[in-house]
Amino acid sequence: MYKLSTPPHITSKQTTHKIMRDVIIGLFPAMFAALAVFGFQALLVMVTAVCSCVLFEYWLGRQFGLGNTTRDFSAIVTGILLALNLPATMPLWMVIIGAFMAIGVAKIAFGGIGKNIFNPALVGRVFLFLSFPVQMTTWIKPRVFEFFSVDASTAATPLNVLKHLNKEDMLSFDYLDLLMGNIGGSMGETSALAILIGFFWLLKRKIIKWHIPVYYIGSFALCMVITQIITGSNRFDVTAHILSGGLMLGAVFMATDYTTSPMTEKGKIIFAVGCGILTYIIRVFGVYPEGVSFAILIMNAFVPLIDKYCVQYIYGTGGNK
Repeated sequence: MYKLSTPPHITSKQTTHKIMRDVIIGLFPAMFAALAVFGFQALLVMVTAVCSCVLFEYWLGRQFGLGNTTRDFSAIVTGILLALNLPATMPLWMVIIGAFMAIGVAKIAFGGIGKNIFNPALVGRVFLFLSFPVQMTTWIKPRVFEFFSVDASTAATPLNVLKHLNKEDMLSFDYLDLLMGNIGGSMGETSALAILIGFFWLLKRKIIKWHIPVYYIGSFALCMVITQIITGSNRFDVTAHILSGGLMLGAVFMATDYTTSPMTEKGKIIFAVGCGILTYIIRVFGVYPEGVSFAILIMNAFVPLIDKYCVQYIYGTGGNK
């Protein structure tokens, strides 16, 4: 007996639920690092962001006739990523506003998962950054494994230090601190090692491919190396820039988002290189010391155009598109 059905005919055991579950597991090291460095305040921000995203998705999904879409775990992923893009000192009511922008505006308003143009967590983060710049740039000193510490003394992030470094100045931090997370910054930007562990987990589970993270960081690094050679300034130290800020978090967990990144490998490379160059331009020539969020969102807008001109050949057509 032949079965008649509409395409596509290729099936897979992979589901949105399973994909999001593996992404959450991949984020565990970064979450643990944030809790270890920033303590109880980090936990409050994470819980608030995740609960707010889930509740907004449940409520707005029903209001707009999408049903209960919280079962696919995508709202949990958005909440975790939003929290990791915020400082541990962020007031919780502002976290809730960011969650509403991420879920309500960047996701549900476009029709739900798979239809959004921009990465929801980054939309929430950028909205908060533009609306509450003081709170979004108030960093506390790391308090490794001092979970209930109430010390909230502020500290400059490595990117702020690099931004204002003179040509003859030496770096005031070492690479081991950057790798392990013993620095100030947003909760998910501190430990590069934690992000790397999550990256290898996602590769092992075949949730993402290596193209976007490698080409993103590689193109950014190449621009920085050339600039440092030309200027001779430690301000453009490529290792410090890669291990600082949200570059690795953005390259691994947000630029690789299925919905807001190109479908073809060629498209992914173009997208990633564009993100790397834009991040370099904003960090070096812009007012802000960081540029990952803006770079990814700008390239998100170009994804439909990239997909249009990076169409794969149709099998059996002899190369005709």
